[in-house]
Amino acid sequence: MPEMECWPTGRLLSTAARLVEHAWNENLNGLRLTHAGVAVLDVLTVKGAMTQSALAGTVRVKAQTMGRTLVRLESHGHISRTCGLSDRRSHVVSITPAGSAALVEAHELEALVFSVVKVDPDILHRELLTLVRGLGGRDVSPVSTAIVAGGDGGF
Repeated sequence: MPEMECWPTGRLLSTAARLVEHAWNENLNGLRLTHAGVAVLDVLTVKGAMTQSALAGTVRVKAQTMGRTLVRLESHGHISRTCGLSDRRSHVVSITPAGSAALVEAHELEALVFSVVKVDPDILHRELLTLVRGLGGRDVSPVSTAIVAGGDGGF
């Protein structure tokens, strides 16, 4: 589409983000995952088991939003939740072997999404980090701060 050549960078970036998310979610559907679920599994893999509220804080979403994501992950066997020892109202969330296997596949699927275009995903990743850190690190509006902090980011 030649008219895209005239689009501002922000519009291109926004459109690209939606297209990547849609393509990745289409692929993740076969694993019974969403991009939000992948983020949770990534955190659990790196940091280990943690309470639901700590997980919500780490991913930077509201506890209620995290709860919905965890219900889905648990129903597909990707995580397990057990009552906390000190407070039976809190739940400790752990990744299961099935969740670990699904996460490996999810990362392969993400690479597959980028393989259909001539872009270096490592360079793109570094450039996006620079962009997010640069724009998010300024003293900007609460909305921008929430976006960088994760907000509800579609979880």
